[in-house]
Amino acid sequence: MKLNINNKPIDLDSLRKIASESIEVSIDQSVKDKVDLAFQQIQASINNNETVYGVNTGFGKLAKIRIENKDLEELQRNIVCSHAVGVGNFLPNKIVSLIIVLKIMALSKGLSGVCNNVIQRLCDLINHQIFPCIPAKGSVGASGDLAPLAHLSQVLIGEGYASFNGAIISAKEALKACSLEPLKLGPKEGLALLNGTQVSTAIAIMAYFELENLFQAGIYAGALTVDAIKGSQKPFDSRIHEARGHHGQKIVAKKLKYLLQDSEIMTSHNDCDRVQDPYSIRCQPQVMGACLDIMHHVSSTLVIEANAVTDNPLVFVDTEEIISGGNFHAEPIAFAADHLALAVAEIGSISERRCALLIDPQLSGLPAFLVKESGLNSGFMIPQVTAAALVSENKNLAYPASVDSIPTSANQEDHVSMATHAANRLLTMTQNLAYVIAIEYLSAAQGIDFHKPMNTSKKLQKIMQNIRAISDSLNNDRSLAPDIERLSSLIISGELCPPEHEIFSK
Repeated sequence: MKLNINNKPIDLDSLRKIASESIEVSIDQSVKDKVDLAFQQIQASINNNETVYGVNTGFGKLAKIRIENKDLEELQRNIVCSHAVGVGNFLPNKIVSLIIVLKIMALSKGLSGVCNNVIQRLCDLINHQIFPCIPAKGSVGASGDLAPLAHLSQVLIGEGYASFNGAIISAKEALKACSLEPLKLGPKEGLALLNGTQVSTAIAIMAYFELENLFQAGIYAGALTVDAIKGSQKPFDSRIHEARGHHGQKIVAKKLKYLLQDSEIMTSHNDCDRVQDPYSIRCQPQVMGACLDIMHHVSSTLVIEANAVTDNPLVFVDTEEIISGGNFHAEPIAFAADHLALAVAEIGSISERRCALLIDPQLSGLPAFLVKESGLNSGFMIPQVTAAALVSENKNLAYPASVDSIPTSANQEDHVSMATHAANRLLTMTQNLAYVIAIEYLSAAQGIDFHKPMNTSKKLQKIMQNIRAISDSLNNDRSLAPDIERLSSLIISGELCPPEHEIFSK
């Protein structure tokens, strides 16, 4: 994908492409002109001997200390090196790539006061596929994602490490391999690189896109389970959902109805005496619809933040002012990530309940634990236990990160968002959810097999084929762990179900 930064807002579809494709970034000349004006204003403030935070002062609690002009370059280098104290595993390259793109977009608004060379060098990292090694832990989402962005910025000045051509090497080596010289940062440039919410935002965006795939998989899995237990499709009647009015609920009901139409299994029990199915079957539109509404809200927040300027201070050329504020505070992202966590937890919770229903002959009408010779075979007994364990873990992880705050920087930064923590935990949760849905798929497919020669709907038959390409029907006990792993990978990548991104656009 070729991405030209021209200050036009970027939408959800474009972010989805950036997050999933290799990209090449260029900067429009109109952007360069705007950036240059803000850079000149920073230089003018220095020439006029003005005191400007982060330009010729210390940082945070040290803001009252004036820095001499001869030390300004060292000041910016020092903030990058001193703040590069993140710990833990490195973020995946695809997330790092998105972080860099978001940082380019923010700096390109012409409100940060950096020179065009800084922005171009960030583009060079993307275009040469140099991915700074960014530890996942160390940010409280307060003055921006300081530590992780410092690790990114280190690479620009030839410090730290980067992933390049599949190996982790020194930043100096990576730059040299691409005939790039380390940058010398000018006034405010180190601060502008470190201030911002790009890390927490990028991680949340990536988790959101994974959840899109998981949500769709959850709908298909739920429909397959309805057919496996000979459940009713009457609860998906559009009139029920119009009577309540929630947008997501109406979409999910319509989709479930669509997926089950022309099912021979469904037709076979049209006149049965079953009055009502358990909640995990008949309340799917209400539960999954509420999750979809949350996703709609969160996606709006993420798009706004992706287009935002979140460093400090900001340069306003039209009035020749440099104003300190707090756009680096990541509360919107913390809230967004916390809302996503609720959706992830609930999609998994209702999926696990359907797994439990499938293995219970009193509720499903199917053989105990979905195997013919139960007793000799345990069948799907323990996969449901695994699903229960994963769901329980996700419930614990769903506790809001944003309600926590711990003062930093000698109480200068006395209220923080924990946005990066909130976003990071989503990646664990989405992986757990992928496993849960994989277990439901395998369980439901086993249930469908017991109804042969009757077939499920044509749409669900395609899903059945995809499942059976990975995992054969279970006649005798075997380890299903490899099948769960393979299936979960296809689910979270979006390869198992056809992408239907239009339902996520409001």
